[in-house]
Amino acid sequence: MKRGRCRRLPGLVLLAPLAGPSLAQMPAGETMIGHHQMHMDASGSVMNQNSTELPYDCAELGEDVEITVHGGRAYTGGSDGQTFGYSEHEYFAEPCSRVTVTFINDDAVRHQWMIHGLPKYLYPGGMFHLEAAGGATVSGTFIVPSDNRTYLVHCDMTQHMEQGMKAQLVVGAGSGDLWSIPGISGGLYRDDYSPDRYWGFLLSGLALGFLLTVAVHYFLRGR
Repeated sequence: MKRGRCRRLPGLVLLAPLAGPSLAQMPAGETMIGHHQMHMDASGSVMNQNSTELPYDCAELGEDVEITVHGGRAYTGGSDGQTFGYSEHEYFAEPCSRVTVTFINDDAVRHQWMIHGLPKYLYPGGMFHLEAAGGATVSGTFIVPSDNRTYLVHCDMTQHMEQGMKAQLVVGAGSGDLWSIPGISGGLYRDDYSPDRYWGFLLSGLALGFLLTVAVHYFLRGR
């Protein structure tokens, strides 16, 4: 956390940072939200773009990968329960690649292409984020680490992921398919066979069996 000094005015306390760029020092359209660097204009926004700084585990930059993806209602593939989708739900890159994504929003509502799990020392919150206004196109660049990993991509607008806007980026050999990627790993919802649910069903069955036994016992005694 950056230290600051306080300057008191009547009824106000202002915190002046000792370091870091001011809005006046940043390029037009660039602003800082928390620790996130964001470029914004009428077409949308790009957050945490990085085209030059290598992750710690990359000795040199790998290949340049260009991904063009559309988003909108036209890309559900006719699947039940899906309202939105991406034109492609799976993307590939080699370790240490520089990935440039061009996201084209074919709908009238806003959509996002957001990737999670990137190193937080380089990408605040571990994410890279594109958001496009209705009918707009945005583009941004990030560099992936050297490990073989499968990264989650989705739209973070309310319920858009649950309605079909979910994908994965496979770096190198990947780390296995993520669950519920449309066209890749089944539907939007996975079956839950967790131990908690198993024991709940078991206890419910035992309780029901006990109640039925008691009911039959009293029924036979009444006869």
